Amino acid sequence: MVLPKTITTQTLRIVDASLNRIGEGLRLLEDVARLTLNDATLNQQLKTMRHELITVSPALNQQLLQARNSEDDVGVNLSTPQQAKEKKLPEVVVANARRVQQSLRVIEELAKTPDIKLDSVKFKKARFNLYAIERDLLSKLLRKDKLERISGLHAIIDTKFLKRRSHLEVAAQLIRGGTEVIQLRDKTQGKSELLPIARQLKSLCSEHNVLFIVNDHLDLALAADADGLHLGQDDLPITAARRLLPPDKLLGCSVTTVKQATTAESEGADYIAAGAIYPTTSREATEVIGLEGLRLIKNEIALPLVAIGGIIVNNVAEVLAAGASSVAVISAIMQAESPKEAARQIVNKLKMQESVV
Repeated sequence: MVLPKTITTQTLRIVDASLNRIGEGLRLLEDVARLTLNDATLNQQLKTMRHELITVSPALNQQLLQARNSEDDVGVNLSTPQQAKEKKLPEVVVANARRVQQSLRVIEELAKTPDIKLDSVKFKKARFNLYAIERDLLSKLLRKDKLERISGLHAIIDTKFLKRRSHLEVAAQLIRGGTEVIQLRDKTQGKSELLPIARQLKSLCSEHNVLFIVNDHLDLALAADADGLHLGQDDLPITAARRLLPPDKLLGCSVTTVKQATTAESEGADYIAAGAIYPTTSREATEVIGLEGLRLIKNEIALPLVAIGGIIVNNVAEVLAAGASSVAVISAIMQAESPKEAARQIVNKLKMQESVV
């Protein structure tokens, strides 16, 4: 077949390489949505986009194949230091999204010429759609990464137990003691007073790769860029909070019954906090569900399960044995002379129990 004189082999090679990059990059993103995130909506969007973009007319496809010359492509053996370094999955997603977006722009521009019979507007629209899909895909991937860190000790800093110590001082001690998650709980101060505290805690936690979660207040969690929000049964409904939270933010829910737990799971919670496991003085009018209540909830949900209420170093082992993924503690650390040592003792006990399991 003789190529039209107005279409150079070099131009066809650019189109061919760009279409290949689009197909390859979208397929990787599609597989991440499907197999890593189990997200049917994103998977379908990416699959549809891939099929629509890489499908060309038989005549053009024949021209592209004839022009292809991968054996003599000078770019085959070229690489950069960035390409050679090890990447985490979110970085791989970003790199492939950029690769597809750039290739879409290349074809978008070439399709404006009379020689290339492709729809420039279609490729432009796909590029802008992919910007939004990349954001959602990356956000959900980051949220999944945060969810996998819901483990170990969740230290709840309750303002009423500070005893003249600052939030930041106690948080720093708890982090040195090995806590994985810091939660800010305050039922007394106004949000204008809490916001600078929350921002300081977020900065400290980020510096040490510790999750920071705000209890009760969605607006405060958003303003402080917290890693997540934790709600009780009388707070904002899970469905509303999930809709208002960015996709990369965690959402936890406190429960006392199996029904509450399964409802929270179905409505979009990422993890469940069940309790009180034992009698506790840190929270008013708290129902004690015991280890049996914890087991019942564990049997009915697939989400990470955080046990809370009356947990001390001496009962951590039996709490984990009953099905908890991790433990949340207030009194045992906040009322201790050294929050760091109290946290360290619980963390060490958790690690010992996990190694046994």
